[in-house]
Amino acid sequence: MSKKDKDYTGFPGDCNQTQLKALADFRNIVNAMGLSDKVYDDPYLLRFLRARKFDINKTQIMFNDFIKWRKENDVDNIMTYMFEELPQVRTYYPHGYHKTDKMGRPLYIERIGMLQLNKLFEITSEQRLIKYYIQSYELLLKRIFPACSQAKGTRIDQTFTILDLKGGSMKMVSKQVYNFIQLASNVGQNNYPEILGKMYIVNAPMMFTGIWAMIKIWLDEKTKNKITILGSSYKDELLKHIDIDNLPDFLGGNSKCENTDALSLNIGPWNPDGTKPLFPVEQPAKQEEETQELNQTQEDEDQKQKFDQLKSALADMQFASPTEKAPHNPNKYEVTTQNNHMVSDTPLNTEVGEEDNQFSQQQQQQLQQQLQQD
Repeated sequence: MSKKDKDYTGFPGDCNQTQLKALADFRNIVNAMGLSDKVYDDPYLLRFLRARKFDINKTQIMFNDFIKWRKENDVDNIMTYMFEELPQVRTYYPHGYHKTDKMGRPLYIERIGMLQLNKLFEITSEQRLIKYYIQSYELLLKRIFPACSQAKGTRIDQTFTILDLKGGSMKMVSKQVYNFIQLASNVGQNNYPEILGKMYIVNAPMMFTGIWAMIKIWLDEKTKNKITILGSSYKDELLKHIDIDNLPDFLGGNSKCENTDALSLNIGPWNPDGTKPLFPVEQPAKQEEETQELNQTQEDEDQKQKFDQLKSALADMQFASPTEKAPHNPNKYEVTTQNNHMVSDTPLNTEVGEEDNQFSQQQQQQLQQQLQQD
């Protein structure tokens, strides 16, 4: 039985003819902008098309705003941003990536109930956090998704997100929180569309219904449909999507995270043993020292190789008489004489005055002996 047009998801390999036509038209627009199709490949463009229901005009407006936003925020150089307060931020705002779900999508977890907003903004600012979010999204696209795709053997370009509200209270609900959620939400929705695959909000208290009514007005309809709110009876639902060994222990799984730094280590196919941190500011001093030592060793080897080549060239150097022409060797700088001038047997001939043409056979032998001793 053939699929109806409305049954096509718009994901790579599952597009109807109308969607493929929109993709081709959008591709022409992006190419005309001079953007690389290696960066903005078809799956990348399909995310924007799905976000705007394959309306090419709305998609073009969204994409143009996105490119403008990237330039204004210097996103191409975001990996040079050093979020030095990250360890402290995690103390007051526990979050991170932790393994994958059954589909191979990275698990992103925020322990919102443990958020201490006032202390958080004592050590950082909203703008610095937003830059951190941008850096996180770029790492997601460039490192996490590719590693998940390789591990699963199929393209992965969406996340499975869990927001844990355990321990939260009405005190954390303020205008500042709303403003931050709105700004952070806009960064994702407007510039990294269709990244969210599924979200569960767990341990939601009864009062959260009213809070959610205020938050969801900032979300588009498609995003809202991906979000499920659960109380304390969430484990069975999560285990439908996540293997118990991948689910953190504080959510009812077997993966040891409570009272450890496991969530901060961002463990997953992109960082299997937790020794390859995601963020530039996390690069350990030892790793930097090892890199410097490796670079220095390579430089020493290069210098030694060049010196050995020079020794070989000088040791093998032969001087011909005025009436002889030494055979050309392209790997050596040889010198012959013409009409009392010295002529280099290389692509660039350089004349040498007669007073300089006094390199005796004895001096040549002394040079060879000295080089052999070195």
